[in-house]
Amino acid sequence: MNVEMYNERDLITMKLLHYFITIKNYNPVIVQGAKSEIWLENLGEDIKIVRIVNNYIHNNEQMEFDQFKTKRLVSKIRKKTFSLNMQVLNIFTDLGDNVDFNKMNQDDRVYKYINAKEEKDILENKVINYNFSDIANNFQFNENGLHLFVKITNDINQKNREEAIKNEDIFAPKKVFLTYIILGILIFIYLLGFVFGQLNMIDRFALYGPFIRNYHEYYRLITGAFLHGSIIHLASNCYALYIVGKQIESFYGKIKFLYIYFFSLLCGSLLSMALSENPSVGASGAIFGLMGSLLYFGYYYRVYIGSTWKNNILPVIVANLALGFLIPGIDYLGHIGGLIGGILASMTVGLKYKRTKRDTINGIIISIIFVGFLVYLGFFMK
Repeated sequence: MNVEMYNERDLITMKLLHYFITIKNYNPVIVQGAKSEIWLENLGEDIKIVRIVNNYIHNNEQMEFDQFKTKRLVSKIRKKTFSLNMQVLNIFTDLGDNVDFNKMNQDDRVYKYINAKEEKDILENKVINYNFSDIANNFQFNENGLHLFVKITNDINQKNREEAIKNEDIFAPKKVFLTYIILGILIFIYLLGFVFGQLNMIDRFALYGPFIRNYHEYYRLITGAFLHGSIIHLASNCYALYIVGKQIESFYGKIKFLYIYFFSLLCGSLLSMALSENPSVGASGAIFGLMGSLLYFGYYYRVYIGSTWKNNILPVIVANLALGFLIPGIDYLGHIGGLIGGILASMTVGLKYKRTKRDTINGIIISIIFVGFLVYLGFFMK
């Protein structure tokens, strides 16, 4: 078997797959209704979809139908992944001479088109060079013919195996104990109320803005989140913590879990203190922070968890926030502050295998600004 058995189109396709999968971390996507074409997806890139079309397109009518079909499929992917901005790069390797490629809208900000009959059409393309400036260096191989195809195939398979191992590491069940320790502390403190008096403990340790500001009882920002007003209040928070806490501790790890929990707790307490003069108790702010963290995780892994993120996680958070507004006596401000704190804390600590320096820096900066703003509202605007 020799190089003559492979045509230019096959070679371009293999090199493109090798580059986008092994170098740029795109993942193959199974798209119903797409034949003789390959869809690759990386939601972390500006161009989130790369579509390599190998089927022969004879004339302008076929091209127009292809564009219509592609936009419909992309719309489904956008809804599934909750991506508002999704640029798509369409690379055609077998366009007929009857296709007036120049008529296509090359200035479209969403859909980019490349007619790649030869390798130089890829390497000299402005869209490619702007978004993937390193592609030329990664299109050069020492191997030829069958050896080149074997190398590319092995590299792609190795990359897919590595990604599978990473995903298994993230989603595999892990031993958790910090969630149970916090649950135990919440229950233990509630039982102490039978010894020292529930009302006395709430009066002494509840979150209460005037006492924090006037008497410098700053510990109330933390201690209020370990008290509960009734057994039903305790049971509902413990159940939510049991469900969500185990997932966050497993997905993020123990140290990051603690940071997310207590940063969310603090943000919820500060917002409640800043905008409410009523005393407050309960772990809801921290739990909403864990929900925010789960939302952050689900967003970045929405390709793998599918519609669960949009159909289950997001509606649960919205429903619980709505209950806080509708039911009197619930500290919805603490819920909102905790939710925001959980998202910011997650951005700061990052996700394993997806953490970037830029996200960490942005998370730290925004967290400092947010907490500073809450402190200003709570202590200097009163």
